[in-house]
Amino acid sequence: MTSSLQLPTTATASTPRELPALGGFSTAFLGLELRRMLRNRGTFLFTLIMPPLFFVIFGLQSDYKTESYGSGNVTGFIMVSMAVYGAMLATTSGGAMVSIERALGWSRQLRLTPLRPAAYIATKIVVAMVLGLISVAAVFIVGGILGAHLTTTAWIACFVLAWIGSLVFAAFGLFMGYLLPSENVMQILGPGLAILSFAGGLFMPLSGWFEDVSRFFPTYGLATLARMPFGDEAGTTIAAGVVNLLVWAVFFTVGAMILFRRDTARV
Repeated sequence: MTSSLQLPTTATASTPRELPALGGFSTAFLGLELRRMLRNRGTFLFTLIMPPLFFVIFGLQSDYKTESYGSGNVTGFIMVSMAVYGAMLATTSGGAMVSIERALGWSRQLRLTPLRPAAYIATKIVVAMVLGLISVAAVFIVGGILGAHLTTTAWIACFVLAWIGSLVFAAFGLFMGYLLPSENVMQILGPGLAILSFAGGLFMPLSGWFEDVSRFFPTYGLATLARMPFGDEAGTTIAAGVVNLLVWAVFFTVGAMILFRRDTARV
């Protein structure tokens, strides 16, 4: 009687790798990124101090508190403008922090994981928007204490529009963070945002041919919508501001995703 020896069979076909939900976007990764941002004291203090300081310098001159502007006063108008500028600085710098990750090779390490470019970009934008929220809140708190006047509805609407509209600059920061060398990105973005603010009519209302040209800058849409609750913007102007924001947001977001893929292609 012979007995046959049966050898254990081994699976020759590998099981397919399951992709994570939402392309890898998770609260754990988001929480890690938020903690990293909050530990960066330079960025955090810059976001909290500089915009309110600019408001104090430019918004409390002469009779601005008693001079009306739309449904509020000139101090309130400058407060909103500086809140927008602060949100731009915060969200742009938050997005541009990817330039440091590029220099350290962190973004390439992430490409070894199932994390999708869209999920990575979305996480970075959320982190930048948290930074922008802090900046807008800081300016509004200082403005409320020092004499900015708006209607109750305008307080809420201006706050929300200044913050949500800065989403385009979170995408802008990501785009520039992948486009520029890490050692030069903030030196270029700082003066660049100031120029964009003037060109887009953020710091002062524009007129004539300059107003027509300003419609092509990303700051125009944000400035227009954030000041809409004052009641001085026409319907056609508001529509142009919405289109402006949407076009630039799509351009910067898609551009950041393309540059992320290109930057991490060699792993």
